[in-house]
Amino acid sequence: MSTLNPFPNRYRPLHTNLTDTPALIIDTEANPQDILEAALQRIRASSELLQTLHCQCFKHGDLEDIPHITHALYLLTQDGCDLLKVAQQRMLNWKAPV
Repeated sequence: MSTLNPFPNRYRPLHTNLTDTPALIIDTEANPQDILEAALQRIRASSELLQTLHCQCFKHGDLEDIPHITHALYLLTQDGCDLLKVAQQRMLNWKAPV
């Protein structure tokens, strides 16, 4: 049994898109489990990168690396959060079969 899609448009752009025509989108009608797995993959990658950085010594690092690292962390985390919002909304509207 399908439920009403709470999103006005089926395809929701990611916040990390930089142009007016988004190249990266979320299919809000995709399986919520698939959306959740994509979110977890990005959040996990972000977490693992932060853990690696926590264990590193930056004595030999280059200051130019900092913006590159923070940009990668931002993309992974923001995309993961966008995906989690869609998965959460889909699961809130899901009704278990009776």
